[in-house]
Amino acid sequence: MQFIVIAYDGTDDKALARRLAARNAHLKSAEEMHDNGTLLYAAGILNDSGSMIGSMIICDFPSRAELEERWLKTEPYVIGKVWEKYSVNRAQVAPFCDSTH
Repeated sequence: MQFIVIAYDGTDDKALARRLAARNAHLKSAEEMHDNGTLLYAAGILNDSGSMIGSMIICDFPSRAELEERWLKTEPYVIGKVWEKYSVNRAQVAPFCDSTH
């Protein structure tokens, strides 16, 4: 089951510091997810001046509950309070983009 996760960083004065502090752990986790096939695609969300303000992830988990349990519960940007809010929506990757099949 595929999902799109759109997450936005906090906007307080310490938001960038939290992102930078968690970044290496976040990228390591994302690379591991990519290697095991659960992370299909990811991108940073930028504002008009090019600063990172959030993330977009397309992932594949058996269920929303497993997405929460196996990933978001341990995601460094969630634990580190980088992402102030996020949404999770079911999705269907276009067949020509789906490398899982």
